[in-house]
Amino acid sequence: MLKSYLPILVFAVLGITVGGVFAMLNHLIGPKKPAKPTAASRRQGEPYESGIPVEAMKGFKFGVSFYLLAMLFIRWIMQGVVLLVLQVFGAVLGVLQVGLAIQIIIRALQVLRVLPE
Repeated sequence: MLKSYLPILVFAVLGITVGGVFAMLNHLIGPKKPAKPTAASRRQGEPYESGIPVEAMKGFKFGVSFYLLAMLFIRWIMQGVVLLVLQVFGAVLGVLQVGLAIQIIIRALQVLRVLPE
């Protein structure tokens, strides 16, 4: 019974070993943080938006029109998704209907003995 689990155990041990080796290599030869922060590392921590430093404004509230516009935008996106799904579904149904119509016509001609069976 243990023989059937042997491949699973081998893969698990091999995976853990390889993962551990790569983690240790990354720790040993990977990039290190400097002891004290440099000017570049301080700049990387600051927020930045389109060339203008972003400063949080305390007490700023969005107006109702912002939320109404956001809801309209979400509704517009959802409408597009629904219409796309319906369009694809309609195209598939249209192809199936054409195929069904051809099969009905062929069978009707076979029953009338116009076409051989």
